[in-house]
Amino acid sequence: MSVLGSEMLFFNVQNGYLEGIIRGYKAGLLTQSNYSNLQQCDNLEDLRMQLSATDYGNFLSNETLPLSTSTISQKSSQTLVDEFNYVKSNASEPLSTFLDYMTYSYMIDNVILLITGTLHERDTHELLDRCHPLGKFDAMSALCVATNVEELYQSVLVETPLAPYFRSCLSASDLDDLNIEIIRNSVYKAYLEDFYDFSQSLGDPTASIMAKLLSFEADRRSINITLNSFNTELTKEMRNSLYPQFGRLYPAGTYALARAEDFDQVRAACEFIPEYYHMFDGFSSNNTDSDHNNSLEDRFFAHDVLLNKETFLQQFNYAPFYSYFKLKEQEVRNIVWLSECIAQSAPQERRAVPTIF
Repeated sequence: MSVLGSEMLFFNVQNGYLEGIIRGYKAGLLTQSNYSNLQQCDNLEDLRMQLSATDYGNFLSNETLPLSTSTISQKSSQTLVDEFNYVKSNASEPLSTFLDYMTYSYMIDNVILLITGTLHERDTHELLDRCHPLGKFDAMSALCVATNVEELYQSVLVETPLAPYFRSCLSASDLDDLNIEIIRNSVYKAYLEDFYDFSQSLGDPTASIMAKLLSFEADRRSINITLNSFNTELTKEMRNSLYPQFGRLYPAGTYALARAEDFDQVRAACEFIPEYYHMFDGFSSNNTDSDHNNSLEDRFFAHDVLLNKETFLQQFNYAPFYSYFKLKEQEVRNIVWLSECIAQSAPQERRAVPTIF
């Protein structure tokens, strides 16, 4: 038996059933036709009826009228969570660890949400309700009483999978807005580098596909960190320390980003990667956020969707598990965006979905 045949055989023994489930889930994602129908809805009840004809089924059937966008957001997110939990409960190693890594990003977001909300004296119960279900863990509520990073780490995070990522942040002092953003990006950098190393240990084709996906995520974060640092107290040295140390921009592109002083210099730093460089077309230092439908962030999302769709062209690897839930997450964002437009009676030309499949 060939090496490839052996690899295919053993992959299917352990993961063939779940890969089939994931590909079935992917076939149920909303299509262009579905989005066109949703864009024509006059109210949220119409949107519910349109969604009931898709794989979402009657997920809103027990909700009282009138529907709210928060309910639609919560229930559509729960479909993602239910699918993830089903796959996770049936996974064996190394897929189960791979799926664990996917939850760490939600855990990081939840931690930052809680400490930021506490800083601004938001209601604890409201903050906990806003936390993503895939990122919840025991003792989360204790985050709301921490007053510094050392206390945050020793009282709560030391017993979680995030502990190694937070160790590098213990030198931070007060939990103010700037330090929290530095912590967020430092932790996410450590997480992405760890996830990248783990995915590379799985061998090809998983390693090569995940390298492509995670490299784009690392590059996107480096670009966003740079753009968001202008006119702030974040120094160029601090900015450079927050860039993940892998990706297509690393090291030459991140070196240029660390020294960029305006939007045009950020674009110039991406010049040697055409697909990144052309994402800046039509923008300048004065209009980067002026048009939601054509914003730079939407173009990043669109490219991310393209990369994740391409993942399904190959079989016998773990990347489709990552890509499906990224596509599903974008679909939930699309549904919430349309719900908000409909609830606010926005004209149909404003209901163009930023990213579709």
